[in-house]
Amino acid sequence: MRFSSTPRGARLARHLAGERLDAWGIPYGGEAHDALTLTVAELSSNAVRHGHVSGRDFRLCLTAEGTAIRIEVTDTRGERVPTPNDSTSPDQEGGRGLLLVAALADRWGWYPCADGPGKTVWAVLNASPSSCSRIQPVGEVTLHSKIRACDDPSHDHGWGRDTGAAAQAITTRGPG
Repeated sequence: MRFSSTPRGARLARHLAGERLDAWGIPYGGEAHDALTLTVAELSSNAVRHGHVSGRDFRLCLTAEGTAIRIEVTDTRGERVPTPNDSTSPDQEGGRGLLLVAALADRWGWYPCADGPGKTVWAVLNASPSSCSRIQPVGEVTLHSKIRACDDPSHDHGWGRDTGAAAQAITTRGPG
């Protein structure tokens, strides 16, 4: 789904992602729902703040496979690659978004867009079965369509993409 590259667009992305997660059986107020919506909020905010190109939108895509939820946010600034900022001071506003994503996600990274300028930042979070009543449907789904994974039919959402040569895996949480 496409959103305007504005703070309002980032808030709308978070809100609609929260609705979709609840519809998939990840209930509002649960630990998994909160972690997933916070991740969407941080990645969307980063797309607006650091990936903004005047007149260009950002894209959000959610996919589910089993209890794993993959979040992808695509912006049009490929030259500004995501790097966690470890040097933030306690008084500094901002600069902690990717640190939050790294702490919440089981793995995350980025890859350059193959079909034009920009990059996609992705995160995968495993929602524990006890925190989900059901995740429906299994497979690729977007916020607005149960047929395609994104409004861009050329956008490949393969789960294996994050291990490809062009991908940049930033961190992995947990064993192995």
